[in-house]
Amino acid sequence: MQDGIHPDYHPVVFHDIGADYKFLSRSTMKSKETIQWEDGNTYPLITVDISSASHPFFTGKMKFVDAAGRVEKFQRKYKWNKDKAAETPS
Repeated sequence: MQDGIHPDYHPVVFHDIGADYKFLSRSTMKSKETIQWEDGNTYPLITVDISSASHPFFTGKMKFVDAAGRVEKFQRKYKWNKDKAAETPS
């Protein structure tokens, strides 16, 4: 490998805020936040919204997240509701 062309690959702690789960891995990401890990060392902290601890594929629990009301917005825009869905022929 040539010197000086590869990014700094170092240990970091990822924190899944949805499941309150932390794990130590390696990455090239940088962060101003730090955390003291179980081994007593201080590592950069990267927060993530979803990891294997909270993703429905890995947990087996389906979660429907509609914080922005996208479904209701779609239904209002196209004047679509459950009654119309039941009336449509198969």
